[in-house]
Amino acid sequence: MSEPMSGEALRRMASIVALLVALCLVAIKLWAWFATHSISMFTAAADGLVDVAASSVTFVSVRYAARAVDWDHRYGHGKAEAVAAFVQALLLGGAALALGIESAQRLMFPEPLNETGFGIWVIVVSSLAVIGLVTMQTIVVKRTGSTAIAADRAHYVTDIAVNVAVLVALLLDRYLGWSRADAIGALLISLYMLWNAREMAAQALVQLLDRELDPADRARIEAAVTGCEGVSAVHDIRTRNGGDRVFVEFHLEVDGGLTVAQGHAIADHAEKAVEQLFAASDVTAHVEPAGIEDQRLDDLVR
Repeated sequence: MSEPMSGEALRRMASIVALLVALCLVAIKLWAWFATHSISMFTAAADGLVDVAASSVTFVSVRYAARAVDWDHRYGHGKAEAVAAFVQALLLGGAALALGIESAQRLMFPEPLNETGFGIWVIVVSSLAVIGLVTMQTIVVKRTGSTAIAADRAHYVTDIAVNVAVLVALLLDRYLGWSRADAIGALLISLYMLWNAREMAAQALVQLLDRELDPADRARIEAAVTGCEGVSAVHDIRTRNGGDRVFVEFHLEVDGGLTVAQGHAIADHAEKAVEQLFAASDVTAHVEPAGIEDQRLDDLVR
């Protein structure tokens, strides 16, 4: 029986598959756009081009983020994935604005469509391919917590909605003769792309700006530390998500009469207790005598 793939191998595989799927989908959608002259199909193709660029960024960032700690990056390279996610958000947002303007123009001056039956089949096949890809990426994100793969998945979830909008527009034009349905569909797609770009950027900035973990996680950390034998109290807990792992620092209060070796042993125990809370973490404890009066980060924050 073969061993399960490592997190790094899963991220690499997911990035390669996404890039290949994106290339195939954009090629077939461009072909359908030339055949149908549908602005909604063009919007879907342009979104596919953004997906190709985004998947290329993910392909590179996943490999860079997997690099080991080195002299210049002692916290690792995990934030490369958050950078990739932010770049993807910028690409998606820029494309959404450009396509929204084009859609508004087509709404005022509609144009007849051709080969709508072919376009419908292209969208159906594209949707099935994207659903399969999103399912695979969801599994990878659950197992690895990859920020870049999650952002890439958000692109393709958007693609499903994009394809549905294009499909509805083509059906309305083909069977009901609603000539402006195509432009309305493209405009709705553009707005949806812009909303997703905002969400992706916000999530990436959580890592890039070193936002603290959720209060529930901080409470779990405090409980794990204070539950260790020899710990009198804990303060100045600092946390952040580094992409490939969680970083946790805290000041540990112990009996001031203990030896340095005894205090160090308690700190080691506390660090291991926190490490068990997360799939991957880097935990650092600073030992202090209990009751010491000094300037604290907790006081500054309050």
